[in-house]
Amino acid sequence: MASALFLRAACVMLFITACVSGCDRALYERIIDDFCLAKFKSDMGAVDQRLWCSWPDTTHIYEGLTNCTYQVALRMDCFWPGHTVDHFFVRIHRNYFHDCQLTGRLIHDPAPSVLAPFVGVPILVTLLVTALVVWRSKHTEGIL
Repeated sequence: MASALFLRAACVMLFITACVSGCDRALYERIIDDFCLAKFKSDMGAVDQRLWCSWPDTTHIYEGLTNCTYQVALRMDCFWPGHTVDHFFVRIHRNYFHDCQLTGRLIHDPAPSVLAPFVGVPILVTLLVTALVVWRSKHTEGIL
């Protein structure tokens, strides 16, 4: 199976580099569907479906898909990313990641033990400088 996939990939890449000049969007879409999507489906099929929403388990597959679409676009002289790629990835997300919650990828506040020094230190420095200015203004004897 791996050798057949490799042979197919080699033929597709040879076709792309030898026969295409300029971007043919329809051909580009067909190539990424036939080549990149087929590899992605194969790779995702090897992962347990319950792990599809686990970013650490799927990131290398997703990066491979992204790189594949980029490499094909580069060889076909197509703009990347573009409208075709956007629609392609929307389809991927609808089929594979539609049930995934965003909570695993959203930015979270840091832990209180990290956040407290970044909040507390400026407040303490402000209070210290204010106290120093007030103290110096009350004790101006012989400074001028």
